[in-house]
Amino acid sequence: MQLARTDAESDTFPKLLLQHAKVRGNQPAIREKDLGIWQSWTWAQVRDEVAALAGGLAAMGFRRGDNLAIIGDNRPRLYWAMSAAQALGGVPVPLYQDAPADEIIYVFDNAEIGFAIVEDQEQVDKLLEIKPRAPRLNAIIYDDPRGLRHYQQPFLHAYTDVQARGREYHAAHPDFLADSIGAGKSADTAVILYTSGTTGHPKGVCHTHASMMGAGARGCEFEKLGPGDEILSYLPMAWVGDFLFSYAQAMAGGFTVNCPESPDTVMTDLREIGPTYYFAPPRVYENLLTTVMIRMEDASWLKRGMFRWLMNVANRSGVRILARQPVPLLDRVLYALGNLLVYGPLRDVLGMSRIRVAYTAGEAIGPDLFRFYRSIGINLKQFYGQTETCAYVCLQADDQVKFDSVGVAAPGMQIRIAENGEVLVKGVSLLKEYYKRPDATADAIDADGYFMTGDAGVFGSDGHLKIIDRAKDVGRMNDGTLFAPKYLENKLKFSSHIKEAVAFGDQRGYCAAFINIDIGAVGDWAERRNMPYTGYTDLASQDAVYDLIKDCVEKVNRDLADDPSLCNSQIRRFLILHKELDADDGELTRTRKVRRGALAEKYAELIAALYSEQFSCRVTAQVRFEDGRTGTIVADVKIREARLFEALQKAS
Repeated sequence: MQLARTDAESDTFPKLLLQHAKVRGNQPAIREKDLGIWQSWTWAQVRDEVAALAGGLAAMGFRRGDNLAIIGDNRPRLYWAMSAAQALGGVPVPLYQDAPADEIIYVFDNAEIGFAIVEDQEQVDKLLEIKPRAPRLNAIIYDDPRGLRHYQQPFLHAYTDVQARGREYHAAHPDFLADSIGAGKSADTAVILYTSGTTGHPKGVCHTHASMMGAGARGCEFEKLGPGDEILSYLPMAWVGDFLFSYAQAMAGGFTVNCPESPDTVMTDLREIGPTYYFAPPRVYENLLTTVMIRMEDASWLKRGMFRWLMNVANRSGVRILARQPVPLLDRVLYALGNLLVYGPLRDVLGMSRIRVAYTAGEAIGPDLFRFYRSIGINLKQFYGQTETCAYVCLQADDQVKFDSVGVAAPGMQIRIAENGEVLVKGVSLLKEYYKRPDATADAIDADGYFMTGDAGVFGSDGHLKIIDRAKDVGRMNDGTLFAPKYLENKLKFSSHIKEAVAFGDQRGYCAAFINIDIGAVGDWAERRNMPYTGYTDLASQDAVYDLIKDCVEKVNRDLADDPSLCNSQIRRFLILHKELDADDGELTRTRKVRRGALAEKYAELIAALYSEQFSCRVTAQVRFEDGRTGTIVADVKIREARLFEALQKAS
């Protein structure tokens, strides 16, 4: 199938796809595990798949400037849908696959969605529910036909049928797609990514081919990523990080993207693929380590002893060896022995035996956790960015990795700190605009062209950027002490027993916190002590669990006592919530960011109890179940006091 004049400048993603198909057409571009077997498509095959879908969409009336909704887990056909929309001059709009119908309808209305490509019956049912409220939606295309045999709606179309129609369209219009791709420009919008919407409706962030390709190409160059590399694509396609890693960088570097069979098989698939490039939020790294430590507790005394001894060697030398710093010869020999007996097998169990670069971002990562992975030879690094910056602002060089910073300005980016402490950035990866929101666009970018991130940060003496908190969330306590809730919450979540935390203290006399326990880690802890429990609510209310969490809170207080600017923001009182915070209940965003305003309103009585002399409070809360039904939870929540520590240093 003749597609394009491949000598054209590769300044858009479809042009870049054609270039890869020409240069490395027989090399694997993407894989998917289906029914336990890995299926693979070469770059040439991907080109043909995209061309067929683009032709089908064109035959159905999709035109330049139209927006295409994409909903589902990470699937090759959904990534191809992005390329097909772009090839026609349209714009892909990926949405979170777990978003309920009410959240989807806002985006469909705002983005004027007429076409949607979804993964399966679950997503089709959502769209059928909202279709009466989405008058522009006239075509729903599904990838997986299971369960849809008896669906007869005329606007429902199988993905394969659309492709078959596309091949017929190309036969009748042989130059159409080549001309359409050739008409694309780098300044065209390549994707609309909706923000998490922590304070109201989400905004559609428009990124051009130039901004996304700029971030992708420079990131690949910085980390030396190329056709020989592989990544496991398992995080939501609607998240800017996945678009950067699994689409923009994969297109820029020509490496292979691997889609797991399902969210439940990610860890198994990770071990089978052994990617060279990997991203996970801190919680995933923590869960992996918790699993390893639980298994080690069940090992023989000899294996436990060897593990502890060699991990002491790794803690002493591993980070320095990874950073290519001088290490005594004896320690190098012992580390080599540890690599043979412990570190190498451990990396293999974790699926990280081939990793050259591993990233984490989104939340602060605990220093002990960070050191553990680097000490066993995994090149774990932090980076920094937002949806509006293509998740590309700061990077860490291999020999300049620090757990308490996010690195220096990435190539092509500039950073400065405003007088109020807010981090301002500009450069190659900046958004084009907020979709249909010129007011929001004007408010977000200052007169000098810097995007106002909303994050508060400082530069260290080494030039590395440290993010303290969201600028709007930083406040002061009654005595003038700096109150940085996210900083406190992250320190609490460094404990494997705490899954989520919400801190309070602005304009108050002391700090307090809500805690969500990690049901997996605390459940295992309880089982080892033969503590019976029926579920989260029961376990969270037990006195022994409160004692466990009290120790975690006091450990944080000890650390805060050594910080002259935050020593007075130690947590005096805390409670363990009767339920896990949930995006479906409006308590978290889809990216698991706390909706502070919603929580303050929903749990006002609990907050009031924390700042009283009460030691318990009855709470009633509405919850939404997975099937869409709602219910009520009534519980008596206990409140505990934690020990405070004297400041070890005085603020200057």
